[in-house]
Amino acid sequence: MIPESIQKFIDSFSKLPSLGPRLVTRLAFFLLNLDRATLNNLVSALNGLKELDRCGQCFFLKNGNEKLCDICSDQKRDHDIIAIIEKETDLISIEKTGRFKGNYLILGELNERGVLESIQKLRLKQLKDRINKEMGGKIKEIIIALNPNTFGDFVADLIRQEFKNLAEKITRLGRGIPTGGEIEFADEETLNSALERRN
Repeated sequence: MIPESIQKFIDSFSKLPSLGPRLVTRLAFFLLNLDRATLNNLVSALNGLKELDRCGQCFFLKNGNEKLCDICSDQKRDHDIIAIIEKETDLISIEKTGRFKGNYLILGELNERGVLESIQKLRLKQLKDRINKEMGGKIKEIIIALNPNTFGDFVADLIRQEFKNLAEKITRLGRGIPTGGEIEFADEETLNSALERRN
């Protein structure tokens, strides 16, 4: 009854977070009713995502032909201060404050099934190796900027243990963000306060 191309769209997009089959079906028919130029712009925007790659240093996004992302390649930033965060959207939220001038390490989304997934362990190991081999064995500060919930606290303690000899100080965002809250959804003023009151 439904054309195969629409069913394929529904099957593919239903796998995305927060999009169930009913919403995706409505989205498919909404898109089909757009004029060709608008639809082509959306397709082009989606295809543009294929040109992006991960920065080998912080794991944020970069253009495929560049070695590092804009943040890691910016010589004006303090490369001796690194904020360890969970997701790309956390980085975007912190950057919007305009207050943090260090670098980042994006761990990837944490979940309680496996304490740290192998990819997250690998990213932490890469940071340790970089501090040891390229940064003289110790940096000024590591800021643990994980969500203030029970699991975030547990992972923060693991990171603190792993890096205790590799940073002059290890801090955690101040509790301007409520326990159980998410960095991604915090407003700029709250994030400013959390950055200033890190301990």
